Amino acid sequence: MNWDTDILLWINGHYADWLDSVMWVISKPTTWIPLYVVLVALLAYRYRDWRTMVLVLAAFGIAVGLSDLTCSGVLKPLVCRLRPTHEPAIDPIHLVHGYTGGRYGFCSSHAANSMAVALLFSLLYRKKLATASLMAWVAIVCYSRMYLGVHYPTDIVAGLAIGALMALWVYLALSRWQLRVDDVAAQRDGS
Repeated sequence: MNWDTDILLWINGHYADWLDSVMWVISKPTTWIPLYVVLVALLAYRYRDWRTMVLVLAAFGIAVGLSDLTCSGVLKPLVCRLRPTHEPAIDPIHLVHGYTGGRYGFCSSHAANSMAVALLFSLLYRKKLATASLMAWVAIVCYSRMYLGVHYPTDIVAGLAIGALMALWVYLALSRWQLRVDDVAAQRDGS
């Protein structure tokens, strides 16, 4: 897919020294710990019940865990698509701090995991500003992966799709479970 490589090289080729450091920081999962703390605090304020919060946090763990497992544990070793930084046919590629990532890149775990968090939070919290802000965060994370030259655009799109599917699946399971809990509580209160 030449267009896939062309888009990657265009993004990776528009670099600047100051932007290298920014994209490096954006791409590190630990950078986003303060965001996760804010998201947990917002959910805790919304639900206010520790049992519900445990369930919600478990749902996030399951969504992200399944996204990451699908990308890194199943698809990367199954597809064996070299990352652009490992592909000898791609030259030149701008490396930031010598970072090349793991050998295989299809599909992006960063894209999948960030989308799983953003979409699941958006479905639970239901605020337009929060949703728009989180989707912007997902876009920035995804852009950083291409800027660093470690993912093709199709790696990103596949990761986004997997993260969205896992978030939706977990949300539906959580909703179904909540309906059952509400039915049991209603039956108990009605008897």
